[in-house]
Amino acid sequence: MKKDILRELEEVRKKDFSFKSGRILNSMCTSPIPFAKKVFFNFIETNLGDPGLFRGTKELEDKAIAFLGELLNKRQACGAIVTGGTEANIMALWAAKNKEKKKNPEVIAPESMHFSFYKACNLLSLKLKAAKINKKNEVDIKDVKRKISKNTIAIVGIAGTTEYGSIDDIEALSELALENNIYLHVDAAFGGFVIPFLDINKKFDFSVEGVCSITIDPHKMGLIPIPCGGILFREKKLLEYISTPTPYLTEKKQFTLTGTRSGASAAAAYAVFKLLGREGYKKVVRKCMRVTYYLYNEIKKLGFAVIPPTLNILVFSSKNNDLIEEELRKRGWVVSRTRKREIRMVLMPHVKMKHARLFIKDLKEICERF
Repeated sequence: MKKDILRELEEVRKKDFSFKSGRILNSMCTSPIPFAKKVFFNFIETNLGDPGLFRGTKELEDKAIAFLGELLNKRQACGAIVTGGTEANIMALWAAKNKEKKKNPEVIAPESMHFSFYKACNLLSLKLKAAKINKKNEVDIKDVKRKISKNTIAIVGIAGTTEYGSIDDIEALSELALENNIYLHVDAAFGGFVIPFLDINKKFDFSVEGVCSITIDPHKMGLIPIPCGGILFREKKLLEYISTPTPYLTEKKQFTLTGTRSGASAAAAYAVFKLLGREGYKKVVRKCMRVTYYLYNEIKKLGFAVIPPTLNILVFSSKNNDLIEEELRKRGWVVSRTRKREIRMVLMPHVKMKHARLFIKDLKEICERF
């Protein structure tokens, strides 16, 4: 019976794309390292929703949060390992709403925001004001300023936008937030594990005074198994705004959105953070950037309009985007499209230089046909 079930599962799994193929170019997730998988399964039954039962696992979560805090320039930051960026962004706006307690609360976020902010505002009954983006695909600071009102409870900045990898001017947003006493949240779900390892002269983390909370996803460039997101708050008192009594558990209150939380995710995160450290992640990011710049230069040679990459996200365009995407898919390549219908690629660690060369070979052949 078990063999039959496993055989069925193997057949169904064959329908999925595989990161190992190096042909998934649209995803911000990747294959976790084997060591992470081993740790994950060793902690598979642990539940951080009831930390008194799993004190050792809770210690690992605390250490993982400390690593993330140090990465984001505040080791004393507090927070939790959660399911991903969506949950983290919801929690941040939840805290902002409860902190401000305004009748008709509004949130200002860039047009380039992740779709999770639409979910968050809908769930929390917040009015969402989308600020324009400039030619660099960064938020227009003047438009943010124009949109601030007496009802504004939060401003959102993005450090590594989903479509272009752009980094908003968080310092300028911080000035606006501090001047108007407004909560500032930074969505660094993707960029949080990339920007610290590149020579980018842009502050986006807790070194910026006005930043109250940051989303960072270890299951993206952190090489941790899904689900593993992170939410960090500058001050512990912010957690009180989203705390809920839990009288029948081993701890008497929770501040996370979900009750049951995977301890396996936290354990795997801590293990990989300790294994790789800053230097290990720097090597991972630099390899991804080498592949990104190789593709940038080669695609440019083919006559495409290519946006110079900030992170390991590449966007290019031509008059035949639909046909090119279709032909790439026929050859097994999965790319995505921006809202402007440009072709978008994310060069994650599973995309090696050998895959990049094969991609260029196929793209050249496609171009010759059109």
